[in-house]
Amino acid sequence: MRLVLARTLKSLEDTRALAREVLPLLPRGAVVALEGPLGAGKTTLVRFLAEALGFRGRVTSPTYTLIHTYPTPEGPLVHADLYRLPNPEELLPQLLAAEEEARLTLVEWGDPRALEAGFLFRLTPQGEARRVELWELCPGQQEGV
Repeated sequence: MRLVLARTLKSLEDTRALAREVLPLLPRGAVVALEGPLGAGKTTLVRFLAEALGFRGRVTSPTYTLIHTYPTPEGPLVHADLYRLPNPEELLPQLLAAEEEARLTLVEWGDPRALEAGFLFRLTPQGEARRVELWELCPGQQEGV
């Protein structure tokens, strides 16, 4: 694991700026696990990443629908939430199908290893602020090698 960046976010504008900053660091097709307690800002971060990709609609938590796909000019953004599933691995085939053409796949409450995620966003509330870390899970690993 390699820490790519760490920030303390004190406002929604800080989160919006972070989304614009990290988007170029996440390659096309990247799978990113989102880790943090309820209310840490995972869906808010997804909202600003979708906005940074050009999506202008409403982004909501997929807690009950499990997977939302948002069309963007760069390709779909897939957002999944595995919190309510007793066995999240059962959703992996659907998630893999959804992420096939995705620009970015973001998964809340998923095991990064089971998802074969390349990145991990860790969000930690700190009073009114939150600490955000972006980790590259397998740095230097090349596809097809």
